Parts: sequence; C-alpha cells; structure tokens
Amino acid sequence: MKKRAYNVACTVLLMLALIAADQLLKQYAEKVLLARPEGVPFIPHVLDFFLVYNEGAAFSLLTGRQGFLIAFTGIALILVLVYLFLGKCTDRLEYFGLVLIFSGGVGNLIDRVMNQKVIDYIRLLFIDFPIFNFADICVCVGVGLFALSMILFSSKKEPSKNHEAD
Repeated sequence: MKKRAYNVACTVLLMLALIAADQLLKQYAEKVLLARPEGVPFIPHVLDFFLVYNEGAAFSLLTGRQGFLIAFTGIALILVLVYLFLGKCTDRLEYFGLVLIFSGGVGNLIDRVMNQKVIDYIRLLFIDFPIFNFADICVCVGVGLFALSMILFSSKKEPSKNHEAD
C-alpha cells in the first residue's frame, strides 16, 4: 500500500512540475513577446518565438467554442486520471504518455478557463505549421508514447505468423 501511495505522489508531483513549467513559460513568453511584436529569433530560418493567442483548439479549430472545448477537455482529463490511478497502465511508455497528455491538457485548460484563449509562442520557420506551446508538445509527445505503447503491447499479444510452417 505504501508503494502505491508513493507512486501516486510521484505522479502528482511530476504532473504539477510539467503544468507549472508550462504556465511559467507562457507567462514569460507573453511578457517578453508583448514588447517584441516581430518575434524573437532563436535558430535562424528554423525556429523563433512569436506571440499568438489561440481561441480554438489545434490549428485554431473550433474557434469561439470555449465552453465546448473546456467541457470536452475536462472530461478527457478525468478519463485519463481514472485510467492512470486505477492502475490500468501496462508499461512505462503508456504511463509517461498519459502523464504528458494530462499535464499538457491541464496547462492549456488553465488558459482557456482563465483567459478564454491559449498562449502560443513557438513558431517553426521552415514549414507552414501552427504556432504552439510547451503544453502542446507534452500532449503530442504523450499521444506518440501512448500510441507506441499500444503498438508494442498489441504485437506481444498476437502470435507470430512467420513461424507457421515450422
């Protein structure tokens, strides 16, 4: 029982650290970039920092539908928490994927609830891609880890077809 409580405490601390990092980065980016509307170069021709307020979801989808986005995100985050804390994770990839998804989701949810928009500030210059933030990175990497876990887990369950004629 002590080990489970320790694991839950570590998970909560990791989530809080990621959420705090996201919020601090957004506050810092907003403070610096409001004074620099042209943006701040970071890696020439690759990446700069440029302030944008996103009133929608990814790629500005569902702009102006904050109530729906808040409700949908809240329900999704509750489901992630339930899955995590009921001990349903089968491996570390799945676990870290869900922790990242939850933390990034909460980071952007805080913005939606407090400001009715999400602060984005990372701009890729070498490709036409929406401006994003640390929380978005957490969610995308988390989804990737979760998907990788599902692929690896399902391949262990399926019998190998290469040795049928042995």
